[in-house]
Amino acid sequence: MPIDPARALAAAPRETRISWTRKDVLLYHLGIGAGRPATDPAELRYVLEDRLRVLPSFATVAGDGGVAGEGAGLDAPGVDVDLAAVLHGAQRVDVHRPLPPAGEAARTSRIAAVYDKGKAAVLVLRTEVADGDGPLWTSDTQLYVRGEGGFGGERGPSPRLPDPGGPPAYVADRAVREDQALLYRLSGDWNPLHADPEFAALAGFDRPILHGLCSYGMALKAAVDTVLDGDPGRVRAYATRFAGVVHPGETLRIRMWPEQAEPAGSGESAGGGRIRLTAGAVERDEAPVLADTVIEHD
Repeated sequence: MPIDPARALAAAPRETRISWTRKDVLLYHLGIGAGRPATDPAELRYVLEDRLRVLPSFATVAGDGGVAGEGAGLDAPGVDVDLAAVLHGAQRVDVHRPLPPAGEAARTSRIAAVYDKGKAAVLVLRTEVADGDGPLWTSDTQLYVRGEGGFGGERGPSPRLPDPGGPPAYVADRAVREDQALLYRLSGDWNPLHADPEFAALAGFDRPILHGLCSYGMALKAAVDTVLDGDPGRVRAYATRFAGVVHPGETLRIRMWPEQAEPAGSGESAGGGRIRLTAGAVERDEAPVLADTVIEHD
């Protein structure tokens, strides 16, 4: 069987050193649409090095492509799958302190869980990053591997959340530039699905699609700018399920419902709050792009 859960879970963690510079952060922010309008002070904090604030979603690309690099490393012991059968199902980042605009850190990655969904398997890749001052972030990447389920394992938790109910408190439309994917891929995800029309056609799309993690970053930026007074340092965790695609040239509509945090003990930070969020493609009747999305914050 291509996936041996016991062997995958028992494998030793992979330890690497990573580093990033202000240039990497600036490129990432530009790749998720920051800097428009170019003279807006609220945008300049993302694109000028002397006042740089780092969005926590940068963790997904920090150091050799971050999560993108991990996805390419599915040759871990116990895992031998066809990458064409792999879908990025969900993403979560827990931030232990504000990300520095430049740094060096140790990254430890391992397969934390293998779930059996019947027709598919779900791999949870967990990455922990720490520098000399202690932990920086922990990320969980859920990869949905078609055709690899049915091995009798645990089904695992459901990411589905109840509907937030009522109209959103905030709605933000963000235009996806025609060259957005070409710019974003420079942060480390070189999958031709997002750039080459011929490759996209082979995958069943009529044109290249935007990276899911680009939509992920765009939605977080909209929430920080709209609800959190432009302060990315307030974000403590950010999780989403990838529900569909958006194409370059379309518009991402982001709906936000701020909520009071649950009491301590539920896994959320006491004394903070959270934002429920959805994102859809406006030109296709708001076809879902991001779902079951929660931002936890101070």
